[in-house]
Amino acid sequence: MRFRRICTSCVHHLLGGIILKKSITSDEAQDAFSGFPVVLATVSGAKDNIITLAMCHVFSFKPPYLGVGIGPKRFSHGLFKASEDFVVNIPDKKILKAVEICGSKSGRKVDKFEASGLTRENAEKVSAPLIAECPVNIECRKVKELEAGDHTWFIGEIVSARRDPDYDRIRDMLLYWGDYRTIGEIVR
Repeated sequence: MRFRRICTSCVHHLLGGIILKKSITSDEAQDAFSGFPVVLATVSGAKDNIITLAMCHVFSFKPPYLGVGIGPKRFSHGLFKASEDFVVNIPDKKILKAVEICGSKSGRKVDKFEASGLTRENAEKVSAPLIAECPVNIECRKVKELEAGDHTWFIGEIVSARRDPDYDRIRDMLLYWGDYRTIGEIVR
């Protein structure tokens, strides 16, 4: 018996509109997301540090909890473990070079504020510094640590926040397959 190749639309028609999806790996499933928000998290301790992260998420609206995921091999992991608070700073594309520096250099070896040219500012309610160039700064008091596979989630209650008056989230960045991108068009 000889088999012929049938086009996808023909199979779709023969099955009455049912689309057969192929199985994918867990890595491919994670890659299916359109991107993850890029933030610069700051923490104080033996020295102030900045870490570029694409693992940041709202964990609760009431009370207002925000979490960041950090791998245990990162220098910042120990600082976050030892600290009672942290700040999530939302950068925009204007400071992409600084974001890349903070994501590629280790705080063990360099002062990331100095290396990136970012400006340290005092926070209102926490010991961790704010980043002046970021249009949004969210101060968090740590309430929980959650070990989740190869990352620890540091969850904090939002205790203070500020935003530039001309802030527009359309300029926020996403990390998508190793590329920094902006959010894009509104579809509805």
